[in-house]
Amino acid sequence: MNTEILVIGGGYAGVMAANRLTRRDDVTVTLINPRPTFVERIRLHQLVGGSHPAVVEYRKVLAEGVRLVVDTVTRIDAGGREVALAGGGTLGYDYLVYAVGSGSADPSVPGAAEFAHPIATLEDAQRLRPLVEAASAAAPVTIVGAGPTGIETAAELAEQGRAVTMVCGGVLGPYLHRMGRRSVAGRLAGLGVTVLEGVRVTAVTGDAVRLSDGRTLPSALTVWTVGFGVPDLAARSGLTTDALGRLLTDETLTSVDDERIVAAGDSAAPSDLPLRMSCQAAIPLGARAADTVLSRITGELPAPLNQSFAGQCISLGRGAGIFQFAHRYDVAVGFHVAGRPGARLKEFVCQGIVKHLAGEADKPGSYRLHKVSGGPRRQELLEALGDQDPRSAETPATVEKVA
Repeated sequence: MNTEILVIGGGYAGVMAANRLTRRDDVTVTLINPRPTFVERIRLHQLVGGSHPAVVEYRKVLAEGVRLVVDTVTRIDAGGREVALAGGGTLGYDYLVYAVGSGSADPSVPGAAEFAHPIATLEDAQRLRPLVEAASAAAPVTIVGAGPTGIETAAELAEQGRAVTMVCGGVLGPYLHRMGRRSVAGRLAGLGVTVLEGVRVTAVTGDAVRLSDGRTLPSALTVWTVGFGVPDLAARSGLTTDALGRLLTDETLTSVDDERIVAAGDSAAPSDLPLRMSCQAAIPLGARAADTVLSRITGELPAPLNQSFAGQCISLGRGAGIFQFAHRYDVAVGFHVAGRPGARLKEFVCQGIVKHLAGEADKPGSYRLHKVSGGPRRQELLEALGDQDPRSAETPATVEKVA
């Protein structure tokens, strides 16, 4: 008997899950994605800067046995076990992997939606690139946001000689250890980036940003890198989600509503304790989600989540970078690698991610990093929650459309 499996979303988590599911000969795996190419999301700042296209052909990362459907899912009918497509028609399934990823959160700051430019998706970056090319080198650029995307974009543009100001809201690189933060700040200063910590953008116009301390900064180009939002597909489909809209699951990544639906990546909220939205989490979650589905097909008990983190790597232009090491439970430590070695390590990681996906496509089941123990911290957090039902999470506000 053949088992039909649909994977919604062709990013890091979705591709890993789809490839791994082809381990069995008696399954049919269909990947549904709105784009015909795989997006290297961790390179989108390079697309904006003109140093990398940030896309890879699916034939390089997707197993031959996976059917690719270029379309967008508009609704999941869990009861009928089928999904509706924007292009018309439906697709049925026995199991569904929900890996729709994330995008930019809708900005609430006046003028941001009209005049600021997000960078969370391929389309965002592609729209921004020609604006960067058209702007004069002396035109002031404002990067709003202090996380990896903001830092990487600021460094990429400043390295080209552009006048860049970062408005951080809080501290620069909040994930980083203070020693790593000092290193990043030094590199940005060397590139001429002005970093404003502890102030927020309160309004955006076509040629300026207004700050919470009363200042107005000229800004010919404002790049918005603040916050993530997730597609509202799960909520629109009547499935239980967390407050942000991520699909609520148990520790095996199985939906609390339906054991035939499993989530992975940025759009998953296991036990209402979601992992940091990142490629580093998405790929192991994709492998774990596939293993859960395969276990259910064979009638075995799926293994619970137990994820390990290594840290955070950030490029600082083409000539430098930083790899911030962390505890397995994703808290930064004092050790980091910076400068040109940091840049080489970041590039090694970027290339390695594609190799992980391609390796799983060639030999399904070969990826094993999701089985590396993350230690006892997550279990301690779960025990602290006690017997609270994860379905008691607040109903989310509607955010970002399916990308």
